[in-house]
Amino acid sequence: MPLIEFNKSLLIAAISIGLNPLLWNIAARSEYNNKTLTKLANGNSLKACYALAACIFVGGIVRDLIFQNALKYQSGFDLLYHPIVQFVSKVLFYVGSILVLSSMYKLGIVGTYLGDYFGFLLPARVSGFPFNVTENPMYNGSTICFFSTALRYGKPAGLLLSLEVFLVYRLALMFEEPFTAKIYAARDQYHGKKSN
Repeated sequence: MPLIEFNKSLLIAAISIGLNPLLWNIAARSEYNNKTLTKLANGNSLKACYALAACIFVGGIVRDLIFQNALKYQSGFDLLYHPIVQFVSKVLFYVGSILVLSSMYKLGIVGTYLGDYFGFLLPARVSGFPFNVTENPMYNGSTICFFSTALRYGKPAGLLLSLEVFLVYRLALMFEEPFTAKIYAARDQYHGKKSN
C-alpha cells in the first residue's frame, strides 16, 4: 500500500486548505475597496466584521474536520507511531495552540479577523508575546497544529497536507502583509496631514 493515497478525500482536503485564505482575502479586499460586507450589514461595519469573523472561524473548523476525515482514509507509517514521535506531536499541538490562542487574545476578535480592512486599526503594532516570538503566530501556530495532528495520526498524507497549509499561508502573507502595511501607511499619512 502506498504511503499516500491520492484519493477523493485527500483532494477535498487539499482544496479546502487552499480555499480558506483565498476566500477570506477576497472578502476582505472587497470590503476594503467597496464596503461590500458593510453594505450587506446595513452600513454597520462592526457587525460586518463580526460576520466575516464567524465565517472564517466556521470555515476553519470545517477545513480541520475535512483534514481529519481525509487522514482516516490514508495509510499510516510505523515510525510515526513511535512513542517519542507521539510525544513530540502532543508538545507541538500545545505550542501551536498557545500561539494561536494568545495571538487571538492580544488582537481581539476584530484584530484577529481582518478588522483593519473594515477600518478598525490598532493604535500600534502588537509586539508582546506571541508576536515577539514569531511575526505571524496565527498562521505559524495553525501550521504547527496541522503538522502535530498528522504526526499524532501517523499519516504521511497529513504531513503533505501540512506542507500545503504552510505554503498557502506563506502565499497569503505575500498579499496580506503589504496590503495591511498600505492601510496603516494611509492612516498615518492622513493623521500626519491632519496635524499639519
